[in-house]
Amino acid sequence: MSVKKGSLSISSENIFPIIKKWVYSDHDIFFRELISNGCDAITKIRKLDMMGEYSLAADYKPEIHVLVNPEEKTLKFIDNGIGMTADEVEEYITQIAFSGATQFLEKYKDKTTEDDMIGHFGLGFYSAFMVADEVHIDTLSYKEGAEPVHWVSEGGTDYEMQTGNKEEIGTEITLFLNEDSLAFANEYRAREVLEKYCSFMPVEIYLAKENAEKEYETIDEKDLRDTDVVVEHIHEDAKMEEREKDNGEKEMVEISPAQDKVKIEKRPVPINDIHPLWAKHPNECKKEDYIEFYRKVFLDYKEPLFWIHLNMDYPFNLKGILYFPKINTEYDSIEGTIKLYNNQVFIADNIKEIIPEYLMLLKGVIDCPDLPLNVSRSALQNDGFVNKVAEYISKKVADKLTGMCNTDLENYEKYWDDISPFVKFGCLKDQKFCDKMMDSILFKNLDHKYLTMKELIGEAPEETEEKNEDTKEEAKEPEKKTIYYVTDEQQQSQYINMFKSQGLDAVILSHNIDSPFITQLEQRNQHIHFQRIDAEVTDQFKEEVQEDEKEAFEKRSGEIAEIVKKALANDKLNVKIEKLKDENVASMMVLSEESRRMQEMMKMYGMTGMDPSMFGTDTTLVLNANHPLVQYIENHKDGENTTIICQQLYDLAMLSNKPLNPEEMTAFIKRSNDIMMMLTK
Repeated sequence: MSVKKGSLSISSENIFPIIKKWVYSDHDIFFRELISNGCDAITKIRKLDMMGEYSLAADYKPEIHVLVNPEEKTLKFIDNGIGMTADEVEEYITQIAFSGATQFLEKYKDKTTEDDMIGHFGLGFYSAFMVADEVHIDTLSYKEGAEPVHWVSEGGTDYEMQTGNKEEIGTEITLFLNEDSLAFANEYRAREVLEKYCSFMPVEIYLAKENAEKEYETIDEKDLRDTDVVVEHIHEDAKMEEREKDNGEKEMVEISPAQDKVKIEKRPVPINDIHPLWAKHPNECKKEDYIEFYRKVFLDYKEPLFWIHLNMDYPFNLKGILYFPKINTEYDSIEGTIKLYNNQVFIADNIKEIIPEYLMLLKGVIDCPDLPLNVSRSALQNDGFVNKVAEYISKKVADKLTGMCNTDLENYEKYWDDISPFVKFGCLKDQKFCDKMMDSILFKNLDHKYLTMKELIGEAPEETEEKNEDTKEEAKEPEKKTIYYVTDEQQQSQYINMFKSQGLDAVILSHNIDSPFITQLEQRNQHIHFQRIDAEVTDQFKEEVQEDEKEAFEKRSGEIAEIVKKALANDKLNVKIEKLKDENVASMMVLSEESRRMQEMMKMYGMTGMDPSMFGTDTTLVLNANHPLVQYIENHKDGENTTIICQQLYDLAMLSNKPLNPEEMTAFIKRSNDIMMMLTK
């Protein structure tokens, strides 16, 4: 073939700047694109062999080799696939965005499936020009009588093509790296990128340094393979050692038997696993396999709680494994990693179109060859199909959790504290998921026993349509059931003890997500209301004031309240005097549920500078009229220690409600020391 020159068939002189800066966001992605093309070429030749249109050699082994050469500043990608003729190079390479894989599929559409093709996009080859000043292609087609082809382009719109000297069927692409990309010729950097994008590609990939000195290893002769390159055979005689018997005589004892070994050239080890765990049937996988895969892929040596193996062929092809990691430790990132693959080719992490937002808490892999990707294989195109895949994944997760709750409640309870943030987040974000999970949501009570939703809230009262015969007025709305909860067992221990003393129970809701979650539960169940145990002092905790005592008690209460306000220099403070049954409780702080939720909402939306009291009542200091300290305040209005006692009662009440700010804590500690000093006098 004579030398042929021409211009690439493109619509703009600026195609390469576009490819470099727009089509691909990560320059290292050219590894994935070029190797994907090699995988496609190998898939094609194997398909032709299966269809009887070509016969592969009996010892044919599909493989891709990546050779780095830091001295020459080059990278080579070599496959033993279908190769190309000069006409095919012209058609597939010089006509940008014309996909060879698409052409092949059209020709053999009745004999093969699209799932076996990685490259659908045509632009993949040109990703090489993001890092190379010059690119060479040496290729030899499988077709009988085909001539080898040598193609060269320096990254503009011109190319040169002539007869090459390649002797083996397949394609070799050589990249002459630009100065900004020389790191890719470093073996360690190349391995890092290959492991990122190509760890599970379906063809074995080998990485080596070009012209590197050969390495050797010694093996037992029985382990020798036909493919090994033998350097020498080594016979090692048995090793003997003189030892003394019990009777004092000496004898020679064999401590190592004779061995026949072979020194061979070191066997190359592929950087990828062509049979990833997710591609296998769940029945083929053991617990140890799942854990090993998890640690290898996510570099997380904490054992996952459990996992879901997705395996679906209809109505779309989807496989994958989703792991539930432990996420309840204080310093762990709550965001997980879902790796998306297309035919074992890595696409991206955490693509929100395919992975529902609440599933981002998980770690896992999803492989879906049917996903519609854009030209750079890095993002999903908007498509109704994508929503169906996301719904399927969500459904499988809900099925797994509800199934575990129904059939393995003991383990489900063990996992609940770790998975509850994920479940509640999912319920807030996805109505269908919430509907499926509602009966499998657990609540931990004060005795650390778990209750289901039904056990906690009971059945919703039936709506009544009864009307008064005379007035025809509708019946009153049934009273709501109050469910008490705790957010911090340690801080709210005083209230918890009061509850337990009266035989009352509450549930523990200590996660940030619990506040919006219980609001949603109230909206779904109109007959219930959640209330923190320090929101009010209910009648169960108070002694009843007799009718003839009410006027005098109200007068006493007013006087005590004024003394406390004066001592605290706070006229706006809400002070309430009650006769509490628990004589050990001197003071406590209450904040209405509505005010607390408003404050939490303000904090959530960055409205901390606003005055919470404008949206409702602020905190109320409750003093126990039955406690000696409160009685002391009443009887010593102008006493020497009255002010310090009032201040201490206030801070103690506040401490059981929420943390003191730095200034308040400093004053509290100093005052506590002063009180102890008073006791020493």
